[in-house]
Amino acid sequence: MRSASRASLAEAIERLSAAAAGGHARHFGDELLAVVGVLDREPGLRRMLSDPSRSADAKAGLAEAVLGGKVSAAALDVVTGLARSRWSALADAAEQLAVLAVVEGAEDEGTLDELEDELFRFGRIVDAEPDLRVALSSPFVDPERKQQLLDTLLAGKVTPPALRLITEAAFHPRGRSLDKSLDEYAGLAAQRRERLVAEVHVAAELTEEQRSRLAAALAAAYGHDVHLNVVLDPEVIGGMSVRIADEFIDGSLATRLAALRRRLAA
Repeated sequence: MRSASRASLAEAIERLSAAAAGGHARHFGDELLAVVGVLDREPGLRRMLSDPSRSADAKAGLAEAVLGGKVSAAALDVVTGLARSRWSALADAAEQLAVLAVVEGAEDEGTLDELEDELFRFGRIVDAEPDLRVALSSPFVDPERKQQLLDTLLAGKVTPPALRLITEAAFHPRGRSLDKSLDEYAGLAAQRRERLVAEVHVAAELTEEQRSRLAAALAAAYGHDVHLNVVLDPEVIGGMSVRIADEFIDGSLATRLAALRRRLAA
């Protein structure tokens, strides 16, 4: 999202929170994801709704003409609000709002922590299994087969919001890899709670006490609550490495040994 659209996005998120109040956020997210699909399929419509030479009222009227009666009044209000604003990428903004609505639904249901963890864990599985990644990402795989695969892997094993977003990422990649989409969705879930995400690579599983101490130390250092995504990584050997807020902190024994070997070889 370009900086020129940041103010518009902030206004849209405020409108979204007001419209999604009352316990219907997840359904609202489904409606907005459907709108994203329409925008992606109809480039002419997308261009007209984004055209800075058209008046805000004209763009809002076009959105209402196309979507009126097909989505709820609350969803239509958010979309017409999007149309009235200026965007560098209208469909991207609509997708971000849709994911935030699903995330808000998870928060309403008390499953936001699970949603973050499930998106991260499934992204790791996809990253490690090329055949699975191809089966879920390829446009040449029959949609019914793809849905059956998702149901077999995830139905009853993850929360409904996680299943909804994973399904969206698999069926509508929007030019991204599946694991990249899941990373972006997980980032939006963390943003909802105004906290950072730290990906921690360790050689052995951390205890709850160790997790708590590490999260507290990172929160103190960065000034935000921190959610830990812990990865068991045999290449670490000892210690840990942490990636957070575009920074990489490497305290692993493997890295120290590699640095020592480089110095000895010099």
